[in-house]
Amino acid sequence: MRPTVLILAALAAASPALSEDAEIGQRLFTDHCATCHGIGAEGDGPMAAVLSVRPADLTALSAGNGGNFPTDRVVRRIDGTTEVLAHGGAMPLFGLILEGPSEAILAPDGSEVIAPEAIVDIAAWLQTVQKEN
Repeated sequence: MRPTVLILAALAAASPALSEDAEIGQRLFTDHCATCHGIGAEGDGPMAAVLSVRPADLTALSAGNGGNFPTDRVVRRIDGTTEVLAHGGAMPLFGLILEGPSEAILAPDGSEVIAPEAIVDIAAWLQTVQKEN
């Protein structure tokens, strides 16, 4: 093989995958998150009224982060890497429920975040529902 082909193959293998699928993410969100956060991710799911801590309005994540969607923070909260207080305790850890093949994505700061594809897809959908302010 020519050296150029080897270099290109190595770069392709090392590059983070960017195949987030917001449509799949929406279905996963509906199945796993909407009970608390609501179908539209505004924190108004049917369980919201009985929780000791109201679920966050996930459509305001970008607005609360200087206009940038906090991909890394969202992924880490869903997978349980970052603790979320709700129900008087931690939010359910979906990292165990949504495990599967992992995917590497780039966070806004350029760092690489590795998470199960399902969680990456949910984050991709949440990015599509952000309100400007």
